[in-house]
Amino acid sequence: METTLPKVSQLAPEQIWRACDYVELVWQEQGRKEEKAALARLHADGPELARLIGEFGALLLLADHLTVVPDEHADCESAYVTGKLVTGASRYLKRWCLATGAGAHTAWIAAGFLIECMQEVDEVHQFLADIRRDAYTGRPTATA
Repeated sequence: METTLPKVSQLAPEQIWRACDYVELVWQEQGRKEEKAALARLHADGPELARLIGEFGALLLLADHLTVVPDEHADCESAYVTGKLVTGASRYLKRWCLATGAGAHTAWIAAGFLIECMQEVDEVHQFLADIRRDAYTGRPTATA
């Protein structure tokens, strides 16, 4: 069965790095003065930050960074169902982050969701390092 993915916005490497920095800051935040200041600077641009995190999350989910079905199971019904669940989760995350009134709080919660997903795949720090490397080298991060 042929599966088609919904169109995913391409993010510039700088946008990917900014999103990675934000997700990592949310993940590591311990309440220190410097962290609070860094979060406040990022949260000042709430609606734009929410949009960025929504696009970033959709990119990670739909590009199989967070969900990978082994090749030997690609034709299984479970792979089809997994693909549909990922597409739905991605669409909802993006829609939620792009909604009117979305801001810093929305971005914070979306980053928390992505962190939970990342922890299922790899260590968050390593996962984000791999995404930054891919963006830096120009390796495609999303398939559209």
